[in-house]
Amino acid sequence: MTLRHIKIFVAVCEYQSVTTAAEHLYLAQPSVSLAIRELEEYYGVKLFDRISRKLYLTSFGEEFLNYASHIISLFEEMETGMKNWDSVGVLRIGSSVTIGTYLMPQYVLEFQKKYPKMHLKIFVDNASMIEKMILANEIDFALTEGIVHSPHVAYKKFMDDELILLCSPNHPFSQKQKVSLSDLSDQDFILREKGSSTRELFDSVLLSHQMEIQPIWESINPQAIIKAVECGLGISILPYQLVKEELKNQQICRIWVEEISFKREYFIIHHKNKFLSKSAQAFMDLCRK
Repeated sequence: MTLRHIKIFVAVCEYQSVTTAAEHLYLAQPSVSLAIRELEEYYGVKLFDRISRKLYLTSFGEEFLNYASHIISLFEEMETGMKNWDSVGVLRIGSSVTIGTYLMPQYVLEFQKKYPKMHLKIFVDNASMIEKMILANEIDFALTEGIVHSPHVAYKKFMDDELILLCSPNHPFSQKQKVSLSDLSDQDFILREKGSSTRELFDSVLLSHQMEIQPIWESINPQAIIKAVECGLGISILPYQLVKEELKNQQICRIWVEEISFKREYFIIHHKNKFLSKSAQAFMDLCRK
């Protein structure tokens, strides 16, 4: 089993076709088929199911792809790193929406002062999508909040945060010092989409109190939610850091809820098999400080 076998396997997975993979690798189709067969014989597992002339990864194939993509990435990083050791290159960083909005810009500015020749690619999405990008080796590491679901992802805390409930200044809750959890049951909620860590934490806390909320409006855009709350269309929950200016300007109001809080942590995450360069480590250290 060689690096050539692994590259061929990843190409077949990417193009979902032996013929197309062979064309892109400039190889004969029998050579690609032979490499896949040799891999299956070497490990004693079936990597693909072949149904109606289509290829489908088996569970063994998915596990092998998880390792293979990182082995190829590590090899490519070695090639780049040995020639331009950590002074030039590309660093791919993922971020959840909250962190990408109020922390990432400052981190990037500080990092570029020390590593001016490093090119940063930033990807901002909800926590669920960022974790998928980590697993697919589409990013080197990420800053996110919420629960890490895959056992292949390593994580380390770098900051605390809190979600807060919000309403418009004209909402009856704005005049109360505190409300009870049961007071929320008949309210119209405007929430982040499923898959976001904000939504995941909110749903799990309510579920632990035998409550479930069906929102009237879901959005991936926090600013759209803030505007909707400000207009009195419903109440919501968002990270404090995202709404502190609107709170200061009294565009929206915080709702205090009795005996409940929505504390959470921010994490630096990366694949357990990922080689982290000096520049990646430097960016992580900057976040922790």
